[in-house]
Amino acid sequence: MRKVLIVAFMLALFAGVAAAQVPTSGNVFFGYSYYNTDLSSIDRANTNGWEATLEGRALPHLGILVDVSGHYGSQNFPGGTVCGITCSSTTFNANVAVHNVLFGPRVSASIGKFRPFAEVEVGIGHVNANAAGSDTSFATAIGGGLDYRIIRPIAWRFQGDYVETRFFGTTQNNVRLSTGIVLHF
Repeated sequence: MRKVLIVAFMLALFAGVAAAQVPTSGNVFFGYSYYNTDLSSIDRANTNGWEATLEGRALPHLGILVDVSGHYGSQNFPGGTVCGITCSSTTFNANVAVHNVLFGPRVSASIGKFRPFAEVEVGIGHVNANAAGSDTSFATAIGGGLDYRIIRPIAWRFQGDYVETRFFGTTQNNVRLSTGIVLHF
């Protein structure tokens, strides 16, 4: 019986310490996202999708961020060379889906109804380009934005990020612009 009480006491003690480490404030964002990417050497693709973030506040001006996004559209890829009387290069169009999962710190400050922020993130990206194949790579992002408080727990976000991926053995320099609703807790 004594061992059970000691174990129960230790669990309660460690649960209290662990709960103290969980951020007690932060925000959740979900919204529309535009993503301009260069998966192919032929041209850039304009894709549309969504972005969702969860931020827990570690310090008054520093948060830890989880950022998940998905973007969908089409991209032209080089096909092959067709030779008849003359040779010409062919292209084909493939539907693409790009997903990123990123983590990192966010620095912010509240100024009246505005909350500007800057962030640096690292994680993974995955692309599925149907006939062109799929790939997973390391991804990084740097960017920032602005929250405009509508009412106490609700704000509207405008955000822009430079996202770098390395799909299919080449580096992609992507631009992501997002807007949507933020719920502060």
